[in-house]
Amino acid sequence: MASKRPGETYRGEVLSLPLSQDGQVSVYVWPLRILNIKGIGYGGPTIGVDVGNEEIVRFDCHDTPGHWHRGGYDKLGSPGNSHVDFPDDVDRVNIQVDWALSQIKDNGKAFLEEADHSEAGKLLDPAMVQSAIDRIKAHVDANADLRPQAIAENLVQAT
Repeated sequence: MASKRPGETYRGEVLSLPLSQDGQVSVYVWPLRILNIKGIGYGGPTIGVDVGNEEIVRFDCHDTPGHWHRGGYDKLGSPGNSHVDFPDDVDRVNIQVDWALSQIKDNGKAFLEEADHSEAGKLLDPAMVQSAIDRIKAHVDANADLRPQAIAENLVQAT
């Protein structure tokens, strides 16, 4: 699950779901994770895939400053070591969430292999992945009011 860093704020309830029968591969979503970067608040849903207690890939769906991390987020240490910008046309929270979930579904095994977790990649259960994606999407939709509230409270910059 996302490593909580000093200065971050979380709103909503985290949802964590298994992607493998043994539960060692899982996906989570925080409906709203707020970062403060040089005095400016950015935030939106954060979605990640873990193997055991190690975060492997994470999608920070924060509108135009949104980005994602690959290659073994926890293993690589500094967030800058795994940072990847979303494609240019993936620039809004709802589009980023959909893109992230499709990446997990279509490339989950490859992400795990890239982070030296090939065995975990073999454990992914396609039915469990689809069920988790559906539930995460519903959880994000049910908490869609959190980001506008944070913008109204000047915690997140509207982009």
